[in-house]
Amino acid sequence: MGDGSLNWRDKAERRSTPLLSRFRSATDVTFSPMRSEIEQAVMLLQRGDDEALEHALALIQNTVFSFSMRVCGQRQDAEDTMQEVLVKSVGYLPKFDSPKALLVWLYKVAKNRCLMSRRRSKFAPKEKLSLDELMPDRKELERLSGDGSINPEMFAIRSEQAGHLRAAIQKLPPQYRIILVLRDMEGLTDEEVAEITGLRSGTVRVRLHRARLFVRKEIMKAWKPRWKKPGKEVALGTVPTEQPGPGRCKAMFAELSDYLDEQLDNSLCEDLEKHLDGCGPCKVFLASLKATIDECRKLPSECSAGPKMVKLRKELFQNYKRTVAAIAARS
Repeated sequence: MGDGSLNWRDKAERRSTPLLSRFRSATDVTFSPMRSEIEQAVMLLQRGDDEALEHALALIQNTVFSFSMRVCGQRQDAEDTMQEVLVKSVGYLPKFDSPKALLVWLYKVAKNRCLMSRRRSKFAPKEKLSLDELMPDRKELERLSGDGSINPEMFAIRSEQAGHLRAAIQKLPPQYRIILVLRDMEGLTDEEVAEITGLRSGTVRVRLHRARLFVRKEIMKAWKPRWKKPGKEVALGTVPTEQPGPGRCKAMFAELSDYLDEQLDNSLCEDLEKHLDGCGPCKVFLASLKATIDECRKLPSECSAGPKMVKLRKELFQNYKRTVAAIAARS
């Protein structure tokens, strides 16, 4: 990224395994990360004409508001965050020629403001999520596997259930929620999330996995089976009658996010897939976790709109032009 371009996440060098390929073909989701809007905004700012400037500010406004809504969960908090971030950004925008630098700066400022204004829910869990508490019991896995076959489509969230997914995300402790939003909803890489949050990449991975598990657990509480339709089956196998001991299930449990994100080396990947081939409940659980991640990525963003937003953008437009003129006069 030395040239300032924002390429999609760098993937670990390892083979694509048959099992993972089947999960991909069944449930993979392509989502447009917010970075594309920031790239476009930087190009428009560099053009400098009034029309381009107004469009650039609208893109930045939408990016900050959408992110703030996902983190804050309250429209008023999101609007206040967006206004504060945009007002603060006016003096800096002329200095950004790298989309990545602008992206990281915007998210850093918005993240800090969101977490300061966050209205804590009385239903929020404790601040640290335990991996043991997020593991499913055998009864849940038997319920998920239903008739003994595995079909990722049965875990898909209906449109009317999107509110339940948003509520599950809002129940996450802040230090986990911010990671999930940045990584799985805004489309940033582990390295970018680490830079924004000030955490090490390893810590980002741990919190991301636990956040995904927590959201999966929450939405599964209200999940009702959506059984296969004729001709729609996905060949992921059936649940074996004999299952491995729970010790091995627990050992591989912490590796599932790294497996789905292709960040396990070949030997660990082979061991995990060997276990999955003989453990139906773990394979069912993996399908439900993959579906949860996909649903987070598909969740529509909320855009800023209305007279208040238009008025703010016009004020920013004038302030930005004055800032650019002042910079030009000093040079």
